[in-house]
Amino acid sequence: MGAPSRIERWLRRGRRRLLLRLQVGFVYSRRYQLELPGATYDSRRGERILTFLDSTGLLNARAVHRPEPATFRHLRRVHSDEYLDSLNSPAALTSVVGFQLAEDSADRILDTQRLMVGGTLLAARLALAQEGGVGIGINVGGGLHHAFASRGERFCVFNDVAVAIAELRAGGFQGRILIVDLDLHDGDGTRSLFAADPTVHTFSIHNQTNGSTDAVEATIVELAGPVQDAEYLEAVHAHLPPVLKAFRPELVFYLAGSDPAADDQIGNWKISAKGMLERDRFVLSCVRDGQQRLPLAIVLAGGYGLNAWRYSARFFSILLNKGKALEPPTTEEITLTRYRQLAREIAPHELTGEPTEGDWGLTADDILPGMAAVHRPRRLLGYYSLQGMELTLERAGLLDRLRALGYSPCLEFDLDSTAGDTVRMYGDERKTELLIEGRVRIDRATVQDAALLRIEWLLMQNPRARFTARRPRLPGQNHPGLGVLPDVLSLLVVACDRLGLDGLLFVPAYYHTACQGRKYLRFLSPEDEAFMRALEKALAGIPLPEATHAVEQKRVVNRRTGTFVAWRSMPMAFPVTDRLKERISSPVFEKQVAEAEMELELT
Repeated sequence: MGAPSRIERWLRRGRRRLLLRLQVGFVYSRRYQLELPGATYDSRRGERILTFLDSTGLLNARAVHRPEPATFRHLRRVHSDEYLDSLNSPAALTSVVGFQLAEDSADRILDTQRLMVGGTLLAARLALAQEGGVGIGINVGGGLHHAFASRGERFCVFNDVAVAIAELRAGGFQGRILIVDLDLHDGDGTRSLFAADPTVHTFSIHNQTNGSTDAVEATIVELAGPVQDAEYLEAVHAHLPPVLKAFRPELVFYLAGSDPAADDQIGNWKISAKGMLERDRFVLSCVRDGQQRLPLAIVLAGGYGLNAWRYSARFFSILLNKGKALEPPTTEEITLTRYRQLAREIAPHELTGEPTEGDWGLTADDILPGMAAVHRPRRLLGYYSLQGMELTLERAGLLDRLRALGYSPCLEFDLDSTAGDTVRMYGDERKTELLIEGRVRIDRATVQDAALLRIEWLLMQNPRARFTARRPRLPGQNHPGLGVLPDVLSLLVVACDRLGLDGLLFVPAYYHTACQGRKYLRFLSPEDEAFMRALEKALAGIPLPEATHAVEQKRVVNRRTGTFVAWRSMPMAFPVTDRLKERISSPVFEKQVAEAEMELELT
């Protein structure tokens, strides 16, 4: 299967951990990536964080540690035997996650959360490894604070912080422990587990208090409504320092939830990125100021949507960069960064199937001289063998994501059309469930003196999913999307890198596909860019499905001419080379866009 990925190599080095002289230790496993249909969380949140920190040069490979799953002995210190036994039935998880699960999905949830519990325990041990000089342990996952002793709730099966504390106690640590829970939601499960324990203080600022508030050591702060920065930060500043002063903890757990953020998909607070970072800075200053440096274990806790990772990444950058925050890129950019990292770890011969220099294997010419060209295996774009493409998809974790959706991915090439090379991914070996189909070719005509990888056709669908009110059918769709557009586009950009092409070319057939592609691509023509901007302005505030139907139904009118506008063929490109970047992002291009400005309105 070739060399392991960079993050995987880091994790393999993590056996000799606790004596390393590092200020910050990270705990992560690729097995944290739990894919479930319809989930609002980002399964690759942790990987994006580590990719960003690595891309900045801040992350030392020795700082990344691999967790072991919590054993049932660990779990029994907190959870009842009856509850743990009940988890043998997939039906027992229905009330925890809120929807019916297949048996394999139930097993994956249990395995993932057991691993995250082990990760939080390891992060706590790293934080307490004072002789090793670590002091801060970060589980890039965890924060399962809605799990009670005899039940789980709201996607939390096991309470990782409580299990970690119980195991530390069993190992001899008797110091006072403070749990600072700044997830948007009440840490009700954790509070109930320590309600009678005077050595553990649970501190929670949240949007709604749930269940019992009785606890010998607890601070409960409820902020109702669409809370903004000033009110939120005032609450944190007012309530946390007195607790630290009075309780005098010897270990702190921090649930650094990113769901208070304004762009969180399920949260109702409106905290800005600046406010979130100020919150994290203040917690850090309280715990590790000039007068005291308390051991600190951090877990991610809540955060929903594809931007949740950026808040944690920003926070962790100050831990590694002498207090200076680095601004993370967009989710699309970090996805491409990750794929480019993976590409550097795969040798060309693994992709092409060509023998390497010094390879003593027999070639076609050795067996049948003069016939090698006739029998040479055909390759996608003249480069990728079928096995090489499978290797790329496997290393990227894309095949695992499809397996997690219940599919058994099967890849095929169709290289016989003059219109381009076609790749198909089926969900079963019988090839009855088409998941991905793309046709590509090299285009040397659209842009003068440039060679582009042109996407002639791209389909990504989940045949087992159903359209809903939140995810209605869009023009051109037979099934809901598969959620892999960023990955597929990143793979195509990496192909441009491999083949020395100037960029990626795509002509969207619908308004919504142009909107989705806009996160990566830009229009080649100033007139087309001006038209798209005018459409976006006219349709601002309208959900994308409604907006794309409005364009299809020709309900957008040109104010100057009074005529209704129709969607038209408009090439978009992702530039790889500097000359193509200059063409579509120069001041001259922007001036031409301004000159082509138009006024459109929805009728």
